[in-house]
Parts: sequence; structure tokens; C-alpha cells
Amino acid sequence: MPTFVFSAITPHGYEILEDLSPHNPALMEKTRQSMQTLGFGMAAAKPETIIVLTPHGTRIDGQFAVACSARMKGTLEFAGRQQTMECTVDRELARAIVKAATDDHLAVGALQYATSDGPLACLALDWGAQIPLSFMPDVPVVVITPSRLVSMADHLRFGESLARAVAKSGKRVGLIASCDWAHAHDASGPYGYHPSAAKLDKRVVQLLKAGEIEALGDFSPDFIEEAKPDGIWQSLILAGAIARDVRRIKFLSYEVPTYFGLICCEIEERAAND
Repeated sequence: MPTFVFSAITPHGYEILEDLSPHNPALMEKTRQSMQTLGFGMAAAKPETIIVLTPHGTRIDGQFAVACSARMKGTLEFAGRQQTMECTVDRELARAIVKAATDDHLAVGALQYATSDGPLACLALDWGAQIPLSFMPDVPVVVITPSRLVSMADHLRFGESLARAVAKSGKRVGLIASCDWAHAHDASGPYGYHPSAAKLDKRVVQLLKAGEIEALGDFSPDFIEEAKPDGIWQSLILAGAIARDVRRIKFLSYEVPTYFGLICCEIEERAAND
């Protein structure tokens, strides 16, 4: 049986949410439609828990950070609008992932806030998690934030640890790698323009369509710095969790409506003997 009931690579631009794009709701319509498709697929898979890999959560330098608080809550503010979300954390699975990674000699931290339980035990829910979760069924979550100070190889290994914990749990689990891509497509954007942005995104699209997610880890540090993607590390965790020989990628969309690239993919996981 597949380890994950449904998996996806999604973006997390604010204006994907129509409520946060009141002045130009068509801006990210292509991506929004793909996100709705992914949300329908996740809902049909009936997960008990959804794991979100996000670059924007509470980070620990040199460690994978796993939210183990009782709850998470976040408020997005954009274009004069607000959206608040509160999620229950699947603490049992979160702690199992921490243990599996620790057993594999990976640097990992279990994050909590204020108290071990109760109303104060609530960590911030970042936009990298909240935006894709806005399209998904309302179930408990596990939110994980990688560190770019950890090697690319260890991101793959962490994915293997994560998958082992999920398989051992016996739960129906969905997996989302929340990823925006190159952030240097537009001179007027906050990171300016660099020609490497278009080159990196083109290569990412090629690799994803070919199912070669692991190859994202081969990009040079200079190329990454020039293009400024934030999706490589979460994608590598997903690649470690769903091995090349059992994955098939259904590529839904790519667009660059502002200064950063947006990609939506479904990752179909087959049984190893299929």
C-alpha cells in the first residue's frame, strides 16, 4: 500500500486566495484552479492528517523543525483583507517523525510553545502552510520546516525517516511540499531581476515532469542564490519520502504572474510491486 494517500507540490503566494486578491482576482487564477483540483484530490483521499513542509515556519538553524504544540494559528493580511486559520496538531505523528529522524542521526527539533498542553500551547501557522491548507480538508496537521544549513542529502534522508514514521503509524496521511520557485523574475520585485530565475524555473519544470525531483539538489549554490527559489528543500524531503521507483508526477500548472514562480503538481504513489 502507498505510504501517503495523496501528495502534492503547491505554491503559497497570498493572491492565490481569492479573498486576498480583491483588486485583481484573475492574477493567479491559473494556479488557483490547480490548487482547487489538488484540494478535491486530497479530500477524496480522506486523510486523517496532512503533513505540510514549509520554508516559512519557525526555523532552527541546522535542524529540521517539527511543530509539536497542541495547536497552530495564523492570520494572513494582504490588500486590506484578513484570513485566520487554526489547526489541531497531530502530536502523536509529529513526535513519531522526530523520533524516526533522531534514530537516523539527523538533526531535528520538536517545537512547542508556552505549555505542554492547553490553550496556550499554540505555535504560529505561517503562510507557507496556511495557503495550501486553505484548499484542503480540515483535519489535524503536522508542520515541518527544513533548514538550508542542512545538506541536500540529509533532506532526502529526512524524507525517508518521515515516510517510515507515517507507515508505522497506520494512519491515512497526506503530504504537501509548499514551494514557491525563483523570486527574481521582476526588477520591481523585492529581490530584483536576475536571468537565472527563468533558467532555474525552466529546469525545475523539466525535472518535475521527468519525475527527477532528487536532481534539484544538484543546483549550484551560486545558481540558487541568483534565482532565489524557496522550493528545493521541501521538494527534496518529498523525494526522500516517495521514492523515484514508486512515484509518478502529474504536472498541473506553472506561471509567473508577479516576481516569483508558481508550480502545482500531484505526486501519485504506486505500490512498489506495481
